[in-house]
Amino acid sequence: VQLQASGGGSVQIGGSLRLSCAASGRSFNNYVMGWFRQPPGKEREFVAAIRWSGGTTRYADSAKGRFTISKSSAKSMVYLEMNSLKPEDTTLYYCAAAQGLIWSNFDRPQYDYWGQGTQVTVSS
Repeated sequence: VQLQASGGGSVQIGGSLRLSCAASGRSFNNYVMGWFRQPPGKEREFVAAIRWSGGTTRYADSAKGRFTISKSSAKSMVYLEMNSLKPEDTTLYYCAAAQGLIWSNFDRPQYDYWGQGTQVTVSS
């Protein structure tokens, strides 16, 4: 399994970015796909997750109402649409994939595969 994240960049406060994660290597029908972020000196934290089959989603409280996770099965892509960005959203963002993950564990960094990080910087 390979995950390739892209779409990070620098935006002003209140701006928007769309992160993309290209997933390849196998069928992801039994997978949960997630986005995490890791501020410097802190542990990796959950942002959003989506079940590949069915599309059920979950969000961290910090992401609710501002971020939207989605997927394209046809393109084997996972997206994170981020709106109303704040300075505290500045950090590296990682996409991740977990096979057969118990859905109640969606927010734990116990995913099987991780992509490289993509940097998001929000400033005034």
